[in-house]
Amino acid sequence: MTRPDNRRTRQPTTWRTKTRVVLASIASVFLLCVGSIVMLVVGVLTGFQARRFYTEVLARGLARTALGFYGVRIIEHRDFPFPNRQTVYISNHTSALDMFVLISLGFPNCRYFLSGFLRKILPLWIIGWLMGIFWTAPQTQGSKRTKIFQNADRLLKRTGESVFLTPEGQITWVFNKGAFHLATSLRAPILPIYIYIPNEVDPGPWTNGDGLDVRAGDVHVYYRPEIDTSSWRVEEVAMHRDQVRSMYVEWAEALEA
Repeated sequence: MTRPDNRRTRQPTTWRTKTRVVLASIASVFLLCVGSIVMLVVGVLTGFQARRFYTEVLARGLARTALGFYGVRIIEHRDFPFPNRQTVYISNHTSALDMFVLISLGFPNCRYFLSGFLRKILPLWIIGWLMGIFWTAPQTQGSKRTKIFQNADRLLKRTGESVFLTPEGQITWVFNKGAFHLATSLRAPILPIYIYIPNEVDPGPWTNGDGLDVRAGDVHVYYRPEIDTSSWRVEEVAMHRDQVRSMYVEWAEALEA
């Protein structure tokens, strides 16, 4: 099952817009290649012991620069600082743009779950390896996914790092239980995030073939207060998942309205 493209039809592009998208795409690919090499060199010079620097400075800078090529500006709606303790960050996920938006936010001391298919792109694999990315397997490989989450759980318990992952599966608004199992096991609060990408800016999911057709505009990132998980139990994970999903559906409706 592939992620559906739920965007409305966008306005036809002018030759100027098409030219800008093409140039931005070329510049972004070049940036990604050069950036991965620079990060690898920095990794060697620092003995591969500065993951936060690779993530919060270098990778974040690459993501923000790439978005800037397309004329995308991130506007955060947050009236509180990021937590200084272990936190599970989650967000909705409908667009190819999400990965760059999220990394550009610079969550402190945080690792990320990203789709394993991105490892096929060598520069992304290098960057992700330096960042300590958890690469997920397809949902059809249930046992492999479970092992990945178990390994991540053990590592995060040892390091106390925060983690980002999206509960949305390959079908929009269908939430998986992985994020909620992880939060329950870690006893870490969940910080909900909503990425609102205007229809005219949004390139849609990678699977629609327009993943690079990003148009200039503002992307809004909304935050809600932490969700306490200290009393959650494993047998209640499905219930908590459904509650959070309902919150996101209402949140989306409110923002669209």
